[in-house]
Amino acid sequence: MKLSIIVPCYNEKDNIPLILNRFSEVIKGRNIDVILVNNGSTDGSQRVMEMLIPKYTFARMVVVEKNKGYGYGILQGLKAADGDYLGWTHADMQTDPKDVVRAYDYIANKKEDNLFVKGNRKGRPFFDVFFTNGMSLFESIYFGAPLSDINAQPNIFPKSFYEGWDNPPWDFSLDLYVYYKARKEKMHIVRFPVRFTKRIYGESKWNTSLKSKLKFIKRTLLFSFELKKREDVKY
Repeated sequence: MKLSIIVPCYNEKDNIPLILNRFSEVIKGRNIDVILVNNGSTDGSQRVMEMLIPKYTFARMVVVEKNKGYGYGILQGLKAADGDYLGWTHADMQTDPKDVVRAYDYIANKKEDNLFVKGNRKGRPFFDVFFTNGMSLFESIYFGAPLSDINAQPNIFPKSFYEGWDNPPWDFSLDLYVYYKARKEKMHIVRFPVRFTKRIYGESKWNTSLKSKLKFIKRTLLFSFELKKREDVKY
């Protein structure tokens, strides 16, 4: 089985060496293709990728000239992916690339065609957990399906599942869209604990203040209403 894992990078030049090195430590012969997406970075991330990626046979690069959103970068990476299973994780090193390998091993051993494997974050600050639980509760009630820790990483699924997506969002709502769709299609969803740590370098591109959290909530709610309307029309 081949897994193509997308790592969207927006101004993560200091974390790129760390993530490539960590993947090289944990892949250990597994058929995992790591696609780093330079998602419109302005900090020299692309230059770092160009220098380092040739040293790692498992890695390659996709370039997005202008940042159009977190989800857009992932979608461009997925277009270039050719694995039997696809997925993504963050470049900030707050979750260990080893989690991707754990998911790969689970899928390879189960040999099922309908698996959706997703992390479940542990060790986060109280306020972030409170915020996440509140959003999870709302989305679960609104969509009538259990949707907990929606933005947890990694997300891994069959390529055939990806090929059925219809107009996925370009922002952080992509996590919600994909998780909800997996529930809707009655995929076998497996959650496993992942340790969530502090950033070593850089800072979050959205989780910087109460104002940014409220903006995130507003954006997610607007997409939730749009997605529900789409599904009501479809069914």
